[in-house]
Amino acid sequence: MKDFTFYNPARIIFGKNSLDMLGDNMHHLGKRVLLHYGMASIKKHGIYEDVMNRLNALNIEVYELGGVKANPEFDLVAQGIKMCKEHAIEGILAVGGGSVIDSAKGIAAGVLYAGNIEEAYVDNLNIDDALPIGCVLTIPAAGSESSASSVVSVNNATLKRSIKGTCLIPRFAIINPAYFVSLRSDQAAAGISDIFAHLLERYFTNTEHVDYTDRLLEATMRTIIHYGPYVVNHLDDIDAWSEIGFAGTLAHNGLLGSGREEDWASHRIEHELTALYHIPHGAGLAIVFPAWMKHVYPENKDRFVQFAQRVFDVDYATHEVDKIIEEGISRYERFLKSMFLPTRLHEAGILNDDSDIMIERMYYKRSESFGNFKKLYAEDVYKIFKYAK
Repeated sequence: MKDFTFYNPARIIFGKNSLDMLGDNMHHLGKRVLLHYGMASIKKHGIYEDVMNRLNALNIEVYELGGVKANPEFDLVAQGIKMCKEHAIEGILAVGGGSVIDSAKGIAAGVLYAGNIEEAYVDNLNIDDALPIGCVLTIPAAGSESSASSVVSVNNATLKRSIKGTCLIPRFAIINPAYFVSLRSDQAAAGISDIFAHLLERYFTNTEHVDYTDRLLEATMRTIIHYGPYVVNHLDDIDAWSEIGFAGTLAHNGLLGSGREEDWASHRIEHELTALYHIPHGAGLAIVFPAWMKHVYPENKDRFVQFAQRVFDVDYATHEVDKIIEEGISRYERFLKSMFLPTRLHEAGILNDDSDIMIERMYYKRSESFGNFKKLYAEDVYKIFKYAK
């Protein structure tokens, strides 16, 4: 196990009555606040009205910026930065899913950043200061409600890049699983795939002696395997959503990666699918991750055998290592398909071979390789795309 320091100041306020605690936590954001949200969903389902009633009761001066897309774009971030500077905004309240929260983080960082915050995204920089952020979560998926990173499409939406820093961790996150029942089944499935991928990025490591966090990750994965397909078909089950929602937060708040080297190659590859084809992030991960597994598993077969046996109960009786691994990957794919997710590019309607474009963008202003479980060079990514066809 590696030496580590774990720090996460996000106050998680979880439950059916959690919005009642908004007033007790708004002091973190000040009296002049930017309310940031997505499209029409929060107004359609009454969440906007509930939030505004509480903010008005607190005599908070509210400025609004809606319109965040499923894959947030820098143009709206720039608009938010301008608004915050013009109105001396003290804090940002994000109401939505990971895209809204990531966009809010970009705004919060950009207001105080001395340089060009879009270039900071392009260069994947660490950020030292940002306006305080709070959030009301409406989609469990990205884990941005307690993570230290923000992912936004920049460079005229041709690159999907990130910034990071503990200053980007929200001061509080209100998580009401009752808000999740309004999601469509495809939104639920994509979110669940994203949560599972966050666990996999941490699980596939070459760091030794991390059995405790291995087992925490495995328990969380098994919880998602149990509840994921169920909730996609029973969207009104608040108790099931509670399990998914809490798992989503823990999957990406940094705790489960403590003391271990993480990978994140699959996310970098998937970001190019999202940027080019505008498919849901979770759907893209459902395509990329199995393909990545098929390419890299010879690097550390023991880790993949453990995954197959502990997570998907592949029979210990067989002694053919490759068969155990292949069955584990196959069961992961079947889990994704049980939620009607694509596991191949053509299943997502992607028929063109644009791998050259995506790979060029993937390495733009970056080193010649990425990933930690196995260093991926351009020729490796070509092979992964072939597995994904």
